[in-house]
Amino acid sequence: MKEAQVTLAYKKKSPGWTQSALPLWKTSGARRTADITTGVFHYVIILSLSFVFLYPVLFMISQSLMTARDAADGTVQWIPKGISFENFAFAFRGMGFMEHFINSIILSVGGALLHLVGCSIAGYGFARYRFPGYTVLIVLLLFTFLVPPQAIVVPLYLLFSRLNWLNTYSPLLIPNLFGHGLRGALFVMVFMQFFRGLPHQMEEAARIDGAGAFRTFLSIMLPMAKPAILVVFLFSIVWHWNDSYFPDLYLKKTNTFTLNQMLGNFRESNFGQQKEAISESGDAKDGIGQLPTNHEKMMAGALMTILPILILYLYTQRYFVESVERTGIAGE
Repeated sequence: MKEAQVTLAYKKKSPGWTQSALPLWKTSGARRTADITTGVFHYVIILSLSFVFLYPVLFMISQSLMTARDAADGTVQWIPKGISFENFAFAFRGMGFMEHFINSIILSVGGALLHLVGCSIAGYGFARYRFPGYTVLIVLLLFTFLVPPQAIVVPLYLLFSRLNWLNTYSPLLIPNLFGHGLRGALFVMVFMQFFRGLPHQMEEAARIDGAGAFRTFLSIMLPMAKPAILVVFLFSIVWHWNDSYFPDLYLKKTNTFTLNQMLGNFRESNFGQQKEAISESGDAKDGIGQLPTNHEKMMAGALMTILPILILYLYTQRYFVESVERTGIAGE
């Protein structure tokens, strides 16, 4: 009788056990399917966004390798019938590449180094010291994020004109030394945020050893700020390299032009040659029914202009990402 009761109890409990295990199996399978679907969806989104960002570069590479006939042929879209490097040679000569490449290096690297000097000192001062007018200066620093640089172009231009700085790199470099210049306020904030996160014990130990404020900054605090230094240095180089507004404003002599400025001149000269070719031929078209174009030469010039920055980014990508994570930069 007892054995029958035990057997009956087991039979009553066993369906519950079987019913509880069956949904668990189904749930794990459904979860696995959902994970696979989510992963595929994520990869599709990433690949789509990557294509959106890479499309201009891929189009530029494709066009720059085309001959003039392929570029004017409507049936040729991506893969040229014949690969030609003559466009790069033409752009190299037409843009005076080496001379203006050196100008861009001087402006970009020089501006970045001066930004490091001025912005690190200002950021350290704001992060570690309190002085009369501190709040006012912080408000003014934040206010520069709201005022576009174009709003103060006229007084700046008049000031630099009186200082005889026009047609020199001084208007583009000297303000960086004082924490100003191109995106200078942002770089001051980067250093200020980083130095605020460092412990005070290091400075206190340096003071006990007799080090002054400036010695403490140079020997103790600045070596610890390598992530912030790398972020500011790379951002400053890229923004100076890509900037054409202020160089066009202050530099009027061709021998001082950057690559971006020469790319604009190269584009205008190509359009001029195209108009001359069309005017000489009247309404005549070339052998494949299209008006002559120089797009392939302009694409080669544009690719040569952005190539140094692409190489720099690919080389420093890992260090750059690590530094951004440690400095807490987001949204830029």
